[in-house]
Amino acid sequence: MISSNDFRTGTTIELDGYVWRVVEFLHVKPGKGSAFVRTKLKNAQTGNVVERTFRAGETVPQATLEKRTMQHTYKDGDRFVFMDMETYEESGLTSTEIGERVKYLKDGMEVNVITWGKQVIEVELPNSVILEVIQTDPGVKGDTATGGTKPAIVETGAQVMVPLFISIGEKIKVDTRSDTYLGRE
Repeated sequence: MISSNDFRTGTTIELDGYVWRVVEFLHVKPGKGSAFVRTKLKNAQTGNVVERTFRAGETVPQATLEKRTMQHTYKDGDRFVFMDMETYEESGLTSTEIGERVKYLKDGMEVNVITWGKQVIEVELPNSVILEVIQTDPGVKGDTATGGTKPAIVETGAQVMVPLFISIGEKIKVDTRSDTYLGRE
């Protein structure tokens, strides 16, 4: 159990059978009446955001999340197979469980899998990955880094906006959080 007075950004709590992450919190002490904590909570499973008010000192169950380092080994149909780096056990996840970041997942990549009980809450990819460009418009002489961008498809199938001078076969660094080009490798 955790007191509402101890809420911090990133704290995870259990409410109504779901895991909620505290996004914002504000302790309010009005001149008249008792203190309360105004929060903005994000559902870890669905991504919904709600605002909720708790009385100061009110206790709620704290969600116990487990973080495991796993390596993506291969894809079997619509399931992605991961190997636990400590126990060497394999388990499969669907693209729905992984979320939209599945577009940057490639064989051999190490990820953090966050679970609540037996349920997968989130799959954390590295902040940046190095991927090969497999399809884009050809670069033309005179294209510069500040001249604009064009779409490029990388080896995992994701589309990223890249500078005009990038051509097929080049390896680029991509930020997985914002889907942006970071540079050449």
